[in-house]
Amino acid sequence: MNGLSGALGNLLPAALGVALSPVPIIATVLMLMSGHPRRTAPAFALGWVVGLVVVMSLVLTAAGSALDTSSTSDTTFWVKLALGLLFLALGLRTWRHRPRPGEPAEPPAWMGRLDGLSPLAALGLGAALSGINPKNLALTASAAVAIASGGPSTTATVVCVVVFVVIASLLVVGPVLAFLVAADRTAAPLQALKTFMEVHNAAIMTVLLGVLGLSMLGQGLGGLLG
Repeated sequence: MNGLSGALGNLLPAALGVALSPVPIIATVLMLMSGHPRRTAPAFALGWVVGLVVVMSLVLTAAGSALDTSSTSDTTFWVKLALGLLFLALGLRTWRHRPRPGEPAEPPAWMGRLDGLSPLAALGLGAALSGINPKNLALTASAAVAIASGGPSTTATVVCVVVFVVIASLLVVGPVLAFLVAADRTAAPLQALKTFMEVHNAAIMTVLLGVLGLSMLGQGLGGLLG
């Protein structure tokens, strides 16, 4: 139980970092406001979940094999140290590239083509944004390493993966489910969510990446020096 609690505690910041990614949230809102929201948005949300599960499974398998073949736990500590430095660098980059006061955030050009997206293309886009996006890939990998390093049972590992995916998908899958249940009451909240993420995302992501980076850095250095 202690191992499961520790793994869950270590993966929560990473899951929040994935959940608060602005591009997929804004893409979700735009799809829900498009001409075919019931076709593209659910496919996008499904792709998002599939991408997270696939990356998590692959990293867990690789991390488990590395730990099994290593004579010491130094490998895990070096990985955590590298991830900590990566997150601090990403946090610094996010803050340096934030929109200046009064400057609107510019969305990617491909967002203007979301209205004509097919369900299959939406599925692939969701999987790419969750599984291939460098920031989300690093965050998901760090969560998988945190799980694997605790040596949990198969059941505990599944629980950790489910918790991570649920939290990381809250602001993509959640709005889609809300729209499907009560479409007439979601327009204003969705627009408010989109605006909030555009305005405040840099500060939110900088804090989350900074906290996660320092945590991973501390764990890595503590293990190597201890």
